[in-house]
Amino acid sequence: MAEKEGGIVKKGHEEGLKMAVSLLEEFELPLGLLPLANVVEVGFVKSTGYMWIIQQKKVEHEFKKISKLVSYDTDIHGYIEKMKIKKLKGVKAKEFMLWPPVSEISLDTPPTGKIHFKSLAGITKTFPVEAFAAGQ
Repeated sequence: MAEKEGGIVKKGHEEGLKMAVSLLEEFELPLGLLPLANVVEVGFVKSTGYMWIIQQKKVEHEFKKISKLVSYDTDIHGYIEKMKIKKLKGVKAKEFMLWPPVSEISLDTPPTGKIHFKSLAGITKTFPVEAFAAGQ
């Protein structure tokens, strides 16, 4: 894929997870935002901000502080920048009985302690950032 050209790639769960966490840190995003399991590959293209994560199987994670179930597909990708991930694919948050795809995640600048999840349908949900801290 052309988007992956010139990217830094880490293979395997341990190395991939380290890279995913370091990207979240670097771009000031909550470290618990991507609860990954059985990571196959994580990649990042510094010049464009394109990042991708491939895991062996889909992961469903409940963020208990906000009682929100989120599904992470085997292939997650998007464009990461300071306090934001755009054109996100592979992440869905359960709303009632539906699983609308999340297309963008962003934090307020300056920080207000809020994180926003925007769906392709144009619906935006806002939650406290601490609900996505590591280990939640």
